[in-house]
Order: sequence, then structure tokens, then C-alpha cells
Amino acid sequence: MFDRLRVRLWKLAFRLFPAYRGTGGRVTHIEPDWSEVEVKVPRNLRTRNYVGTIFGGSMYGAVDPIYMLMLINRLGDDYVVWDKAAEIQFEKPGESDLYATFEITDAEVAAIRQALQEQESIDREYTVDLVDEGGVVHATVEKTLRVSTNDDKRA
Repeated sequence: MFDRLRVRLWKLAFRLFPAYRGTGGRVTHIEPDWSEVEVKVPRNLRTRNYVGTIFGGSMYGAVDPIYMLMLINRLGDDYVVWDKAAEIQFEKPGESDLYATFEITDAEVAAIRQALQEQESIDREYTVDLVDEGGVVHATVEKTLRVSTNDDKRA
């Protein structure tokens, strides 16, 4: 029960936090263990650009913090996670609502912990697609995250 309440509070925080709210994106699902997060970027007055498609900044902004927050929540307080780099490739104009599904497996979390036993910090790359209801890719975002132990605050 506590997990469901915690998830509801996180979703509310995304809705209320001004920087995320401004993207027009909406976090629609968070697994209690943060292994999966789903985001919707609706095509509406807040997200439309001059030519009537979803503004690229809304697409990117809606997905920008998700992998970092997932890793922070999956790894716990003994680790430091920072965004290092990002790239977005636009494939098609967003003429309808777009969706992104983020996943970080248990195996990925274990691999990060293992790697950090041998190194001070590591970089991990993740990719997420923004797709329409038919599964057609409209944009692909690649994120590079730097992960270190709490011992290395300079991450």
C-alpha cells in the first residue's frame, strides 16, 4: 500500500513541479520499484508549435529527467547520478499524442553496482522512443548518465 501511495505522490510531484509541468508532458505510470515509467506528450495548445505539431522542446523536456530519476530511485542513497549528455533525433512531426516507455532492468542495476566496485564512476547510455498510438517512432532520445558512488561527489 505504501508503494502505491509513494507512486501517486511522485506522479503528483511531476504534475506540480514547474519545470516539468512546462514541458506539457505527463507521467502516466511509475512501477513501484521504478523499473518502468511511462510518459505521454499530448498534442494540445500547450505543446503545439507554430505549424501545429508537437514542439520538439516539449518532446525532449518530457523525457529529459526520467532516466536520471529512475536510477536515483533504483540505486538508492549510496550512489550519485547526473545527466552528462543527450541527443534527440526527430523522425516525423508529432501530429498526435506521443508516448515513451522507459525501462531499467534488475540486471542493469546489478551491472552498475558491479562496475562501481571496480571504478570510481561510469557512464551509461539509454535510448527511448517517442511513438504514436500505432507504435510509429516520431523521435528517439539518447541519454548519457554519469553514475558514481557517494564517495565521489564530483561525479
